[in-house]
Amino acid sequence: MKRLVIIRHAKTEQENYDRDYTRQLLPIGINDAKNIANDLKERKIFPDSIISSSAVRALATAHIFAEKLGFQVDDISEEKVLYFEITPDGFIDMVQGTNNNIDTLFVIGHNPFMHIIAQRLSANYDGHMPTCSTVVFDFDIDNWNEVEPGKGTLFLHLYPSLYK
Repeated sequence: MKRLVIIRHAKTEQENYDRDYTRQLLPIGINDAKNIANDLKERKIFPDSIISSSAVRALATAHIFAEKLGFQVDDISEEKVLYFEITPDGFIDMVQGTNNNIDTLFVIGHNPFMHIIAQRLSANYDGHMPTCSTVVFDFDIDNWNEVEPGKGTLFLHLYPSLYK
C-alpha cells in the first residue's frame, strides 16, 4: 500500500497579492497546521517524504508538519511547479516518479489545484478544501508508478474547523 497526503497551505495574510509568492502564514494558520499535524501524529501518519510548493506560505506549512512529525526540514523537496504551474497529469507524473522505498508521501500546495487533484485521485472524495485541509488517500499498490486517477481511497480528511 502507498499513502498520499495532500495538504493545502495554512491560512495566510489576505492583502499584498502583488507579492503573493511571499505571503506569510497568520498566527491562526500556524495554529491550524500544528493542530492537524498533531492529529496525524496521534494517528501515526508520518511522512517518508515531503514535497512542497516553494511559495513561502506552503513551505512554512511544510516546516510545521515536518517539525511536528519528526521529519527533517532540510529534506523537504521544493517544487516551484506546485505554485500554480502544474497540471493534474503533471502532478500524477510527479507522484508516479516517487521512489518506491517511500510509503507515505506528503504534498503541500495551493487551491484550487489541491482540491482539483483530490477529486481526481479518488472516486469517493467530494469534500471542500479550506486552508490547511489535509486529505489522506490510500492506494492498494506496491509501486508509485501505478497511481492512477480515481484509484485512491479516501482514508481521512482533516480541516481546521474540526478543532474549534
